[in-house]
Amino acid sequence: MTPRTATVERDTLETQIKITVNLDGTGKASFTTGVPFLDHMLDQIARHGLIDMDIVAHGDLQIDAHHTVEDVGITLGQAVAKALGDKKGIYRYGHAYIPLDEALSRVVVDFSGRPGLFYNVTFTRGMIGSFDVDLFREFFQGFVNHAGVTLHIDNLKGVNAHHIAETIFKAMGRALRMAMTADERMAGMMPSTKGTL
Repeated sequence: MTPRTATVERDTLETQIKITVNLDGTGKASFTTGVPFLDHMLDQIARHGLIDMDIVAHGDLQIDAHHTVEDVGITLGQAVAKALGDKKGIYRYGHAYIPLDEALSRVVVDFSGRPGLFYNVTFTRGMIGSFDVDLFREFFQGFVNHAGVTLHIDNLKGVNAHHIAETIFKAMGRALRMAMTADERMAGMMPSTKGTL
């Protein structure tokens, strides 16, 4: 199999980001975003998705974390799309239910080529430490728009906001892993009746 790796850089007046991914990795990851809770969540995607990631971001954190979180989502989406290539021979669809104590979340992904985010998450508080939970939607919207995926995220149960967030990101990793896995029976074939994704 051709190595499914990519490096993408994003340079704006608000952020400078460089992301390298290996979709067939072991979950080895390195993060320097300046937003510790984002790093913790990205580690869940890497570890449970078995995606090697190296992410370095410098953003206008003196304002707030919004631009950094959103632009990391955008750049990660671009890197995943680039590494995945034409999508021939993959499962295309992935899903996961992940519990953490009282919290339970479901993530379903389709590498459809059509960006769509359906986000049904209500947090029990607005901040997790110094992290504004509104930024999770911005991260996922950026990822969806640039990876070209349809993504359904549903928190089904939960009281502890940290637990809720962690179940979402772990489920994201598992769902991506399933969808991006090579299907031996689909070898070289496009998983779509349209012939393209």
